Amino acid sequence: MKKFVVEDKLNSEFLVHRSVFTEQQILEREKKEIFSKCWLYIGHESEIPKNGDFVRRKVGGRNLLFTRGSDGVVRALYNSCTHRGALVCRENKGNTKVFRCFYHAWSFTNKGELVGMPGKDGFSETFNCNGSKNLKEVTRLESYREFVFVNFDDNAISLDDYLGNAKEYLDLVADQSELGMEVLLDPQEYSVRANWKLLSENSVDSYHGMPTHKTYFEIVATRGGELSKGDLQGVGLDLGNGHAVVEYTAPWGRPVGRWIPAWGEEGQKEIDEITRKLENKFGKERAERITQKNRNLLIFPNLVINDIMAITIRTFYPIEPGYMEVTGYALAAKGENEEFRRRRNDNFLEFIGPGGFATPDDNEALELCQEGFLNNQEVEWNDISKGMIREQPLSNDEEQMRGFWRKYNEILSNSNSINVEEEKVKG
Repeated sequence: MKKFVVEDKLNSEFLVHRSVFTEQQILEREKKEIFSKCWLYIGHESEIPKNGDFVRRKVGGRNLLFTRGSDGVVRALYNSCTHRGALVCRENKGNTKVFRCFYHAWSFTNKGELVGMPGKDGFSETFNCNGSKNLKEVTRLESYREFVFVNFDDNAISLDDYLGNAKEYLDLVADQSELGMEVLLDPQEYSVRANWKLLSENSVDSYHGMPTHKTYFEIVATRGGELSKGDLQGVGLDLGNGHAVVEYTAPWGRPVGRWIPAWGEEGQKEIDEITRKLENKFGKERAERITQKNRNLLIFPNLVINDIMAITIRTFYPIEPGYMEVTGYALAAKGENEEFRRRRNDNFLEFIGPGGFATPDDNEALELCQEGFLNNQEVEWNDISKGMIREQPLSNDEEQMRGFWRKYNEILSNSNSINVEEEKVKG
């Protein structure tokens, strides 16, 4: 039986078999055991603020409508006509009272109720009395701090229990504005010719930061954001349930509270005022953590929230073992003035946007990994051991990635895994 993960605590070695990045049969199992049973992010409530608002989403291989009905209730509806299966909505976003299928013009309210059928006299009087022809709703939809998730497994644990220790870090993001946070439309969409799990790893991997993104740090330095001895240092944590985080300091400016000289005296006054309000509300220690620390948070399996020089929400789904589609959103504090919003957007686009200094570099690195996996027959294992010798791994260690792989291993099949204390078996 093929082994996916080898954890050898005695010898401080953690290995992942490269077949998990290349084999179609493993991807099929992931779709069944992970993307059909774990909580998956669908959107932020700020994206649908008014009754009738909707956005179209692909989540876990399903076409969904993320909606706020005329009754104010947030729902996830399957975007498939109950007549012959066509999409009932082709627009990516909007506001409507009725979704009308292009094919045969069946019509549904924004709550999913069937309200119109041409040629109704051809159907029985009791047709749809039980609501079976209404748009089907995802029954498990829950939210935390306006981050909304769906689960296609009716027997899954609650979102609150699933998020567990990750909630602390979502709070640090959500608490950055008294008015709340908002997603800035539209999303960025792109694809990467690499396995989806490589992006899960990369998103909480500080080890690659300086060698891969060296040019960006040189640019930051020209604006007064010089690297100090403590920058890019912090902790890497396995948060349980496959969730992971790196929390660290960095030289770049943060619109929530870390000033850099390039923002001028007026910018410093605004930053000081933001910091003062946060200290009054949360105390000095927590306010300093919100404003000065950076966080790369991974919520298993495929939600990344990078709270760094700007905030991005990123999801990604496998299409093939070596191909994924990625969607990124910018998240910002409500009520920011125009100049502050400009700074935030400049920060976002410059580093974590699809054409920034980080994202293309990361994508290139992941695609190089995927190409290197052509040598799987001879070079079978990836090493994720950095920091196992430390009691508290650092942010540029790999404990946070090991947390992801432990959960992956547990879910996919315990029969296909091995945990070695005294003896490691390879091959």
